[in-house]
Order: sequence, then structure tokens, then C-alpha cells
Amino acid sequence: MRYHTSIILVLVGCGGIASTDDLVFVDGRAVAFAGDTLMAFTQQGTNEVSVRDRRTGQVSAHAGDQLTSPHHIQEFDARWYVSDIIDGEAAITVFSAQWEFIERIGVDSLASVAHQFAILPSGAIVLEGLDRRLISIHGDSITTFALVENSTRTGMLIAAQGGALHTVPGKTLTLYNERGNVRWRQDWPWHEGAFVTDLSVDANGRVHVLAGEEGTDVFYAFTLSPVTGEAVRWTAASSSATFVVEPMGEIKPDSAGRWLEGL
Repeated sequence: MRYHTSIILVLVGCGGIASTDDLVFVDGRAVAFAGDTLMAFTQQGTNEVSVRDRRTGQVSAHAGDQLTSPHHIQEFDARWYVSDIIDGEAAITVFSAQWEFIERIGVDSLASVAHQFAILPSGAIVLEGLDRRLISIHGDSITTFALVENSTRTGMLIAAQGGALHTVPGKTLTLYNERGNVRWRQDWPWHEGAFVTDLSVDANGRVHVLAGEEGTDVFYAFTLSPVTGEAVRWTAASSSATFVVEPMGEIKPDSAGRWLEGL
């Protein structure tokens, strides 16, 4: 993957808000979208999901009575899927579009990363398994989705472009289609002090990566090409881990507090 010189230092060497902006990361966590209307996110230290209506700016809190430590969110087929830790065990909790509890899917014995998953168009849930492969859960069926390269660090996973985007730190960044076949794969250079906190897909299907460097309060956000996986946009260094993407695709730092107004 090719980056501007300043980017190499990190990944290799290292009032009101317009409704047209997309909040893609908030305090280091990815934001989930339901169509072009709603965006949902969690914050560390809370057991609720915050949902913002992009048309009105209204923010509401949900599911606090069902969640303990929510993190990753995805909307699919008028349902919200939220990763959580319940009594020390990983699970994905499913809610209706109105945030009514539907079911809880235990994944503690299956997933190496509790808060990373991707829902495919078929409804299957893809996870990084304990044996360094991606697995697919569909009802009572558990199958291999794809084999991944070994790494000393666990990967990150998100639904993207009708398939699943998976990072293997120090190895590769790969976009798989719904069948688990590789669409593209990029080498992913990884400096010891560099890390990626999360992956995000905005309302227009653009893929974004949030990166930082250990020992500093510096973060960068990147936009990847959906065709090749190369970084096509990036931000200047920021002390904020909150980023928005503007209508024309420019990505820039922002303030988390401004998106919580009205909660």
C-alpha cells in the first residue's frame, strides 16, 4: 500500500453539525449507518448505543438495559447487531429497528476478537476464529469463510462492499466477497509503535481506517479505494480520535461532544 511520506511515519515508521457530514469515528470507535438517515455509535464506559438522525440532528440512547460493554455495531435487514461482553463472555446482541431485544448470539468460544464481526448480505456473521481463520455463522451452521495469514496480533473485521474487509497486522489488508474469495489484497506494513484502532464504512460505502502511534496522542484517518485498497485520502495529524467525512469525501478531525448534543 502506498502512502504519502508523512503517512509512512505512522503506518510504516511508526455548535451544530451539517447533516451532510458523516461521523465515521468517535473517540477511536467506528460509527455504523442505517441507510443515509441514522448513524449509531458506542462510547467507552457506557452501556448504551447512541443513535443520531442525520436529518434532524436528534440523538437518542438505546439498549442500556440489555448491554454491558457494547462496542462494534452493524445494521442489516432492519436489525441492529451489537458486540458485547456479558458476564465476561463475548456475544453479539440483535435488536429490531426500534431497539427491541431479539436474541443474543454467544461467540466467546469462537471468536479471537470479541468486538470484530461482519454481517454478509446472506445474513451470515463472519468472525476471526480462534485458529487464525475467518469463520461464518449462519443459523446453526459454522463454516470456514477464509484462511488468513498468521500474525502475532489479532485482526480487525468489518462488512464492506458486499463482503468483509479484514486486516492482519504486519501482513495484509484483504477485501473478501460474500463467498470468501479475495477481491483485492494489499501488503500492510506495520511498525511496532503503530496501530489501527478501528475500520469504518460510511453511508456511501467508502472504507476508512483510523490509525495511531503508541506513546503519542496522534491519530490519522485514511480513506481506502474500494477497487484496489490503496489509501486515496488521509488527514493531517490530530490529537482527536473523532473524524468526519464531508460530502465530497474529504476526511477531517472533529469533536465527539458536538455529535452528542441533545442526548
